[in-house]
Formats: sequence, structure tokens, C-alpha cells
Amino acid sequence: MNIFRHRLIGLPALALLIATAGCSSSDDGARAAVPGPGAKVTKLCRNLDKVLPSKVDGESRNDPEPASALTAGWGSPAIILRCGVSQPPKMIDPKVADGGDPDAVGGGVNGVDWLMEKQDDGAYRFTTANRLAYVEVTVDKERDSSTVLVDLAPAIKKAIPEGIAD
Repeated sequence: MNIFRHRLIGLPALALLIATAGCSSSDDGARAAVPGPGAKVTKLCRNLDKVLPSKVDGESRNDPEPASALTAGWGSPAIILRCGVSQPPKMIDPKVADGGDPDAVGGGVNGVDWLMEKQDDGAYRFTTANRLAYVEVTVDKERDSSTVLVDLAPAIKKAIPEGIAD
């Protein structure tokens, strides 16, 4: 059974990991690959862009290049958000669902479900689950990722309805 097809209840492991571990952005250069979703998801992502906060984790918005309504950034090194990304392969991996992959954990933060993936460089990437579009957030390993996810939750809940993305 795919645990991401059902609403997750926050996992203590995720809370513990994001409370104790820093997270990483894609890089310090404030560049982000622009996703290429279909029209329905693009519309949702444009709606998200309109309601994103001007500050995240105390950092002002500073969008990455190339400019797009599907990407956003805050601070330097940048917190990077990409909307309309593909479903992460680990989201359907039975090892993750059974809690057998320590590098990928599912859980919820303030009403938004996330897959947290540990990257090779020790950083983390978060991807929303149980929403009609996948939103990916990468955070510098020196930052408190729980603050980032808390700051982004209201906008995601407002713009990206619950459901299963295509």
C-alpha cells in the first residue's frame, strides 16, 4: 500500500530529524531548474507564487535564476522552492513506507505532508505529498528546516489543494 496516497499523520521521526538536523539548498548560486508541469499544475503553482511569504526563516525573498512563477527563493545561501516537480521515486518506494530507508522519511508539518530525503552531501530535500501538485523545498544545511516548513505551510495549504497529484 502506498502510504502517500493516504493522509499522513505527522511522524515523530520527522519532527525529531528536522529539529536536530540542518538542511541544504541546491547551491549558493541561487539557480534552480524550472519544472515543466502540465497546464493544471502550472495554474496551481502560479497561485502558490502569488501567496508565498515575503520572508522565510527570517530571510527576504530573492528568487533564483532563471526567473519563473514555478520557482522561488529566500536568503543566501538560498532556500529554494520548486513547484510542479515530478513525484520523487522514493515516494512510492516500499522501503520508505515501511520505515526501512533512513534517508527518506514521511511526515507532516502544520497540515502539510512531506517526504524528507537526505542528500549525498548531508542536506535534505522536502517534497509535498497528498497535494494536487508536488512542491519541492531545499534548505541550506545550516538552517532550521522546521522553521522553513512552518513558514511555507499556510501558502501551500491555500494554493495547492489536498489530493493525489497526476
